[in-house]
Amino acid sequence: MGKFTLAIMVLVGAVSGVQAQTKQDTLEIKRAALAYIEAQHVPNPKLMESALHPRMVKRSVFKNKATKKEFVSEYFTENMIILAESYNVKGDKFPKNPRKEVKLLDVSALTASVKLIADTWIDYMHLVKVNGEWKIINVLWQYNDVAEHQ
Repeated sequence: MGKFTLAIMVLVGAVSGVQAQTKQDTLEIKRAALAYIEAQHVPNPKLMESALHPRMVKRSVFKNKATKKEFVSEYFTENMIILAESYNVKGDKFPKNPRKEVKLLDVSALTASVKLIADTWIDYMHLVKVNGEWKIINVLWQYNDVAEHQ
């Protein structure tokens, strides 16, 4: 086998590794990411709960206004379910047609990495396949405008 053939095989293997194990996996991963954001668009705690693993942790970096010290904030599944119920009750937190772009970054048999691009922030998510269901287990996010992290 020549070096060129080997290089092509490695390249094809790397590109194909970004795809889910099955089309159904791809659909379910995207469904979980969309459920997470759509549950905030139209308050729906049950939809949020359906997307999250019970031990999910969501993190971001903020700066304390008084001390100017940065810290990592954490939310958990319970916080996110409450947020989904209360955050956009007045319907004024998102545009009429909110942005919700899901990019699969990497998918394996039991794990996936996803980038969710919303209107004013991005979420990097890790999902796990547990008992046949894809659930979000980690979220690391930031506002597009880092000045918002105060």
